[in-house]
Amino acid sequence: MKTLYLECGMGAAGDMLTGALLELCPDREAFLSRMNALDLPGVHVAAEASVKCGITGTHIRVTVDGAEEESVDVPDHAHHAEHHHHDAHSHGEPHEEHHHHDAHSHEEPHEEHHHHGDHEDHAAHAHHHHTSLPEISALIDRLDLPEKVRADAKAVYGIIAEAESRVHGRPVSEIHFHEVGTMDALADVVGVCLLMDILSPDQVLASPVHTGSGYVRCAHGVLPVPAPATALILSGVPSYGGEIRGELCTPTGAALLKHFVSRFGDRPVMSVRSVGYGMGKKDFEMANCVRAFLGDADDALRPVVKLECNLDDMTAEDIGFVMDELFASGAKDVYTQPAGMKKSRPGVLLSVVCLPEDADRLAEVIMKDTSTLGIRRLDMTRYMLRREIRTVSTPYGDVRVKYAAGMGTERSKPEFEDV
Repeated sequence: MKTLYLECGMGAAGDMLTGALLELCPDREAFLSRMNALDLPGVHVAAEASVKCGITGTHIRVTVDGAEEESVDVPDHAHHAEHHHHDAHSHGEPHEEHHHHDAHSHEEPHEEHHHHGDHEDHAAHAHHHHTSLPEISALIDRLDLPEKVRADAKAVYGIIAEAESRVHGRPVSEIHFHEVGTMDALADVVGVCLLMDILSPDQVLASPVHTGSGYVRCAHGVLPVPAPATALILSGVPSYGGEIRGELCTPTGAALLKHFVSRFGDRPVMSVRSVGYGMGKKDFEMANCVRAFLGDADDALRPVVKLECNLDDMTAEDIGFVMDELFASGAKDVYTQPAGMKKSRPGVLLSVVCLPEDADRLAEVIMKDTSTLGIRRLDMTRYMLRREIRTVSTPYGDVRVKYAAGMGTERSKPEFEDV
């Protein structure tokens, strides 16, 4: 199975993911030409060689009207010194559009961006208007890209917008962002989505995400790392802060991982074809980069966990509720079997199949929502066919069809509900 594994232990920003994937791309110049031919307003994308801790990789330089943006990390002592200079509104409150402040991009609304390049005068950007999510979606629809790439890009932006809406306590429709930052982030999102389409892996896996720690300066004040939007997006994703004082994972990087990665954990046994390094701008005591492995993994045999318990004092309605809760919490399969219990009672054997990383959480659901006093855990492996759901248009409407292949066989079946 063609597998892409992203090693995010040294950072995970949008430009770093783009650089790592670009190094795996068979024709890098063709990708850059295609990106620059999209005519994203004022945007130019370039790839530069970059060295971090003796490792050579690719840094993606995105400029908007000649200016490049970057975040400003705040040393701990500076954070404490500046804390008294910010009022209660300086911690993540979005700027109202009519205040004419420069709200930043979906990628880094929390960051104070410093512009580098030919246009150092910030007044040069005064003509940029604020951009809403519907406007971004409309812009993506106009780009000359495959439909799947457009759909992926809009889905990633949906993840970011939803997180920022929750952070700011306002509907997504009321969140507006400054066009300079938006175009910078949009180039990263579209670039990664296009490279994913070019590389076409059967599965995308990733390591736990190193977010960094400390503080970052923004127009509203000083915020903790990971930034609030990043922290929300990474809900359910294994992540850690570590000792590096700085922002290693941005909201855009987090959303791209959330959209494309099917499983977070150790790199599987795989025959690696190529390795790519995507470099960030910052320098730390460790290499600030994303490392990407592209190769073949025998993923037909996967580790799973089976959780079981016996129930003899619950109604059928209660057990049905528990089954729904377990599926909603990420169980791969939930089933029951009749069982003869002690004291000659008829009972039910409840079985749950899940991924190893989900086992503890699902065990908590069982403990909370059933009457059991104990759960048996069995670690095992299962053979699996590769699965994909495609939508097929028919004269009677769209029908989802489940395709499966591998281990010398392939099959397809339409969804019963759609038929």
